[in-house]
Amino acid sequence: MKILLVEDDQTTGSYIQKGLSTAGHAVDWLRDGRDALAAGLDAGYDALVVDRMIPGLDGLNLVKSLRAASVRTPVLFLTAMSSVDDRVEGLDAGGDDYLVKPFAFSELTARINALVRRPPMATERTKLQVGDLEMDLVARTAYRDGQRIDLLPREFSLLELLMRNEGRVLTKTMFLEKIWNFNFDPQSSVVETHISRLRAKIDRPFATPLLHTVKNTGYTLHARR
Repeated sequence: MKILLVEDDQTTGSYIQKGLSTAGHAVDWLRDGRDALAAGLDAGYDALVVDRMIPGLDGLNLVKSLRAASVRTPVLFLTAMSSVDDRVEGLDAGGDDYLVKPFAFSELTARINALVRRPPMATERTKLQVGDLEMDLVARTAYRDGQRIDLLPREFSLLELLMRNEGRVLTKTMFLEKIWNFNFDPQSSVVETHISRLRAKIDRPFATPLLHTVKNTGYTLHARR
């Protein structure tokens, strides 16, 4: 892959560039947001790894500018800004994923690979709806009954998968394959834990549930029938 790394810290940037290059990728490393904007507009990258706190043009406005110019290259924010509000802000700006420093290099590469495997945005629907639940895939936002639902990246991916398969029962194995790429032990409770968190956000504040458990099988999302 051809990757643009936007990172002003010498030690972190050198570490990431060396690791990705060793893995066989072509990596351009820039330290200034304005230089990165020019490169992102013209160079045809497969993925961008962007720190938020960079000189010239901060990472948030860099990504906003790229999205405003219809650049749909997958973006992974890699930053020390770790609050929920920070992550929501990054995704709302057009980021596709958000990884907090300090990080494991294996997770960084896994997340980049997952982003690049996604089908191009232009070939997909950009908005999904099930009942009064709406999702905007470009803005990375979700609303139910007009109320904003703040989702973490994994929760957003789970909900997107469920909405794309409205009415279909998805098994635990399907979630592990599509969302975690089999990086977790199938005997773990990671799916159940994330489904519980998702249900607390999209169902419990509302009168009618959309997310349903199918005993001994999996989960399905559908409006009342």
